Order: sequence, then C-alpha cells, then structure tokens
Amino acid sequence: MTMKKLVTGIALMAALGGFTAAMAAEEGHDDLASKATHAIAGGHFPILKPHEETWSFAGPFGKYDKGQLQRGLKIYKEVCSACHSMSLVSFRTLEGLGYSEDQVKAFAAEYEVQDGPNADGEMFTRKAVPSDHFPSPYPNKEAAAASNGGAAPPDMSLLAKARGVERGFPQFIIDMIPIVGGYQEGGPDYIHALLTGYQEPPAGIKNPDGTDYKVPEGTHFNPYFASATSLKMAPPISNDQVTYDDGTPQTLEQYSRDISAFLMWAAEPHLEQRKRTGFMVMIFLFIFTVLIYLTKKSVYSRKEH
Repeated sequence: MTMKKLVTGIALMAALGGFTAAMAAEEGHDDLASKATHAIAGGHFPILKPHEETWSFAGPFGKYDKGQLQRGLKIYKEVCSACHSMSLVSFRTLEGLGYSEDQVKAFAAEYEVQDGPNADGEMFTRKAVPSDHFPSPYPNKEAAAASNGGAAPPDMSLLAKARGVERGFPQFIIDMIPIVGGYQEGGPDYIHALLTGYQEPPAGIKNPDGTDYKVPEGTHFNPYFASATSLKMAPPISNDQVTYDDGTPQTLEQYSRDISAFLMWAAEPHLEQRKRTGFMVMIFLFIFTVLIYLTKKSVYSRKEH
C-alpha cells in the first residue's frame, strides 16, 4: 500500500510539473518588454529563465565529452583568464581531460606563480608546476575590483555549482528525483544563457514610476542575468574569436556550450565516478531489499496463521 502511494505521489508531481511547464510556455507568448517591466517592478530576476539544454554529462549515466572540455579549457585560457581566477583547480587535474603528464607539465609552465619567501625573506615568481593551481590575473581582490568598475570578477572554480535559477514548486522537487527528474545542470544552463543572452533592450520597458527604462551607463542588458536587468560585464566572446583545431564550428553558441561544460567539470571533476558509485549503491540496495523480502517471506511461510 505504501509503495502504491509513493508511485501515485511521484506521478502526481510529474503531472504538476507538466502543468507548470505548460503555464510557462503560455506565459512565454508575452513580449520581453512586459516581462522586463514586471521584473523591474517586483525586483524579481532574471527576466527570462534559462532553457534546459542537452548536455553529455546529464542524467544518471552522463559522461563528460573530453573534446568539449579541451575546447572549454582553450576558451578559459584565451578569454576568461584575463579577468577570472580558478584558484581551486590544480593543473594536474587536467589529466582528466585526456592530456598526458608531459602535456600538463608544458601547459603549467606557461603560467607564472608567486612563491617564497626565499633565503633572503623575499617573495619571487617562478614557472608553475602541475601541483600548482591556476593563478589569479590580479595580485589581490582590491586590484581586481579596481580594474572592473568596483566589482571583482568571481572565481570560476565552483561557478557552475554556485550559479543557477530556482525552478519553483513543484519542479524543484521533481528535479531531486533521479528517475523522474534528476536535474543538476542549472549552473551550465545559466552560464550558457547568460553568455548568449546579450541584446539590445526592447522598446516599451517601463520603470515603476512609469518612465521609460534606460540601461544604466556602463552596463549591458541581458534578460538572463540573475540579479538585475543588466550587468557590467560586456559580452566576453563572439563568433570566430577562438580558433578550434578540430573543425568544431567557431560560433558564440558553441563557445558558450564548451566553456559551460568545462566549468561544470572544474566544479565537479569526479562527477562520473560519483554516478558510477551511486549506481552500484542502488544495485546493492535493490538486491538487499529483495533478499530481505525473500527472507521475510520464507520465515512467515513456516508460521501458522
């Protein structure tokens, strides 16, 4: 009876999730200007929620695409690392992207890190080794903030796990159930939407006092930004900005997907091992449950009723 109630409850949540999605699709017919006006009035952001993208690492059996991760690393090195640090990621973990030990050593040697003090009590710089972490482009947080309009760019080590948009009730409950939902890609979805969402604000956006909305000076309109209508970071990447050697299309869409996947790996490099372990645990629990049931059935079958 309990199992029947559980299955019924899961089915009901799935139905509610479908209803919520249908309502969201209906609301999607409203124009962006009215949604932006509503968001400004209520202080509820983002204006638009990120779309649920398809990722190779999604689902209980998902795996990282190493080719995509290598392309994402290239984007980070040539574009993102100019402003963003990745201080929790060591160079030696890049072997998980398919690089050899020698390749990792050569890659690390392209960076310089601060070390010391030496015998004279002074700090010095040296070439990085695999055990070092990605260095920050700035000497300290104050310098980072001063170079970026007063706001220091966030460290990217855990960005894909720290960023994401609340999907609301009952969808967030369904997202926690692996078989029914199992949605854990909110971070990559948000990063991808943000990078591809820069655009000119549509006409007709109103402030709460009824005046026409204007993008604050020094910021850029993006309806997917989670904190406001615009952000200080200019569009960081565009078509043909980074050269791919494997023939992959050099488009903003592809760049965005590659860096989003790479940042997911940076935040959770052991995702595949975690999923394998979880799957084995589920098999063990299933077998254990069957054995318990058969034991109970065998014991009670010998008792008189």
